[in-house]
Order: sequence, then structure tokens, then C-alpha cells
Amino acid sequence: MLRKLHIQNFKGWKDTGMIDLAPITVLFGSNSSGKSSIGQFLVMLKQTVRQSDRKTVLLLNGDSVDLGSVSDIFYDHDLEENMKFEFRWDMDTKAIIENSDKKETYNQIEFEGDIQVNDPETQYLEVKEFKYRLYNDEILQLTVGMKKETEDESNRNYILESDRDFKRIKVGRGWKLTEPVKFYGFSDAALAYYKDSDFLQDLNLHQEDFFSKFYYLGPMRTKTKRSYSWSGVNPESVGDAGENTIAAILSAKKQNKKLRFKHSNYKEFEVIISESLKKMGLIEEYRIKKIGERQEYEVKVRIKGADQFVGLPDVGFGVSQVLPVIVQLFYAPDNSVIFIEQPEIHLHPNAQALLADVIIDAINMYVNQKKRRVQIIIETHSEHLLRRLQRRISEEKIKTSDMKAYFAKNNQKSSKLEKLEVDSYGNILNWPDGFFGDMEEDMYQQSMNSLHRRMAERDSSDE
Repeated sequence: MLRKLHIQNFKGWKDTGMIDLAPITVLFGSNSSGKSSIGQFLVMLKQTVRQSDRKTVLLLNGDSVDLGSVSDIFYDHDLEENMKFEFRWDMDTKAIIENSDKKETYNQIEFEGDIQVNDPETQYLEVKEFKYRLYNDEILQLTVGMKKETEDESNRNYILESDRDFKRIKVGRGWKLTEPVKFYGFSDAALAYYKDSDFLQDLNLHQEDFFSKFYYLGPMRTKTKRSYSWSGVNPESVGDAGENTIAAILSAKKQNKKLRFKHSNYKEFEVIISESLKKMGLIEEYRIKKIGERQEYEVKVRIKGADQFVGLPDVGFGVSQVLPVIVQLFYAPDNSVIFIEQPEIHLHPNAQALLADVIIDAINMYVNQKKRRVQIIIETHSEHLLRRLQRRISEEKIKTSDMKAYFAKNNQKSSKLEKLEVDSYGNILNWPDGFFGDMEEDMYQQSMNSLHRRMAERDSSDE
């Protein structure tokens, strides 16, 4: 799970401040307030990790997100200021640092990056510095990283920095370290030059493993089709636009994927999806059927009050838009982080509130005899979704620590992120001005205008 995130000088953010995250983290805000940029930043790191070029520090224009030019990603297009960021996450299991003296374990990693533009004309990005901090149950064990040797633009040499003294394999040799791998990786030279440094390669792999379980679902999901082809492959997710949703359902069925609540029996994946859609009042049931001998499938649903099944394109647009959301919530593997933009899009208010209950279900389910460790980060405009989460806290269905909420707003040139303080009864103690408009003022003005008009109409009828 992602514990903390801090971003500086990225797009509209001069400084987000430290963002504490929970199993359910909700980001609200006005349009163009920068809340979507937080997700874009994480997606940018993921697509950088996944691409093959080891020398590309940050991949700005990939399949998942297109951020434009280098100047577009720096706050106020200022290429003189460095982009800095840090994040901390929990690992699946404890890992070991093996050295000549002793073995040490760690189960949390904090990464800190510092990216600069080497040449404003070419807009060449380079790593000024990065460092890892390794923790074992919140206790710091080791700090290690790479730092550019000098400020000289032409010097591409780096040094190893650590709170531990790493001995060179051959004393007296003045070899320099080559540039890092992407934004996060120790170069091969670091392993070749120093004793007890094999675990540095493990840190590279830990970073890659973390982002392999980070999933993004954008605000506009792909349109539904009459039929879907599936060759039997197992997609890692529903895709950035939900394009693999049906393949994910079929894959889960092939793998006999099952989940359960704490005190209940296991249910098939397809049943969980169906029950979630029914819970939200969107359909009564659905089925996926193979078309003849071809590798194609059709999806049929039956809505409430209907006797016949119809195709997905024949029901409300909200069903097609929320289906990828629900599938992703339950399809993601253990220890995943899921970032979803506007999961409530095209849903009526009651369904938006019920979606919050489905999200709670997703973090409370069990697989292989243990509770799923799934984190859900949501960028949303839905008051109804938030109100339902507040209600569930008051009912003690979820703990206050299970949810964090933030409000993003424009503050002159820079965006500002304000943490919402939620008490144990679900009350928000610091509602920002204009959070969801001013409903009470609208109701008051409507009542007063109605009263004045009725009085005027009565007076005119008396004349």
C-alpha cells in the first residue's frame, strides 16, 4: 500500500505537501484544480518503469498518459527549478539486506527523487539525486542512493551516498558510477565497484514490482460492443480505458478466481460482479456467452422489471461506464494500488452512493484465507459518494483510518491541497468554502423567492 506521497514542481503543483494515504483515499476539487495531475504523476512513473529504454529518466508521452513537452510538466514551465518527489510503500513480504557482518530485514521503502533539466534548449532531463530509505516496522534501517558528482552539465558521473560505509572491491581505484537507470535505478557499476551491494539491484526490482501493481482507470471508458474477442490471455488489468473488462471477467472465470467476506463462503468472481451491479440498482443479472465456435463472446444483461436479456449497448450508458470500475476493484491482485478518475460518471445520485459501498466491499474481501490488501485512490466530484463513506464511518462499518479525503483548489498560480479532518462519527470538521456549491443558500433563496412571488400574486389578485 502507498503510505505517503509528496510532489513538488509538477504541472500545477508548486508543492502538494505530504499526502497521507489510506485504503480508501478520495480527492475532490474544482475543475482544473490539479487533482487529476496527482494520478497523472503516478501513471508517468509507471509508464517510465515499464518502457525498455534504461536512459529515459521520465517517459512523458506513453500509452497511458501524454503530458506534452518537458516544459509542460514543470510548474509554471520553469526549467530552472527541479522536480522533487517522494513516496513510501509497504512491501508484500519482508526482504533481507545481506552483508559481511549481519542480516537486516525491511518491509517498507521510501523513495526520494530529484529531477532537473540539464540543458534548457534541448530540455534534457537527468537525475540530480535519488535515495532509498529502508524501514523495518517503521524503524529506519538504511539510507542509500546515487547523486550527481558535480553541477557541471557535461559531467555525467555519479557517486554512491549512504549512511553506511560501502567498501570498494578494489581499493584505490577511482571509478565513477555511470548515470542511473531511469529515475530510480542503481547502475550496474554500483554492484561491480562495492562490496555487499547486491541488494541495490533488489531495490531496483522492488520499485518495478510496486509499479507493476499500480493500476489506472481513466475518466472516459471505452464504448460497449455487441461482441468481444478473447484468445484466452490473462490481462493484468481492465486497461486504462476499460478496454480489457470482458477479457478480465473471462480470465477470472478461467482461473476460478473467488473472493469472500470475513464470515461468509467464497463466491465466484462473476457472481461478485453481478451482485455489485445489482446492489447499485443497475441490473438484475448478466451473462457472458460464447458465440458459436469463434473466439468471440456477447454480454447480455437484464434490467430491473424486464423479462428479456439485452446487449450492453442497449442499456444505460452508466452501466458500461461503471462496469470496468467494478471489475478492476475485484480483479486487482493482492497488494495493489488502484487509481480511478471519476468512477461515478454517468451514474444517478443513488447509484453513486451505492458505489461507495461497493468500494468498501473491495477492501474488505478475503482471498486465500487472508484479507485483500488493495488500496483505492479516487478522483471524484461526487458528494453522494463522500456522504455514504461518512455514513459508513458513523455506523462503524469502516474506521476513520480507512479513509482519507482531500480537497484541491486553485490558489493564484499554484494548486493547494487541503486535508479534510474526519472524526470518528463521520463528520468533516473543516468543510472548505464552495466544496459542493451552496445547497443551503440555494434552498433558502428559492423559498424566499417563492414567498415573495406568492405575496405579489396575492396582492395583484386583490386589486
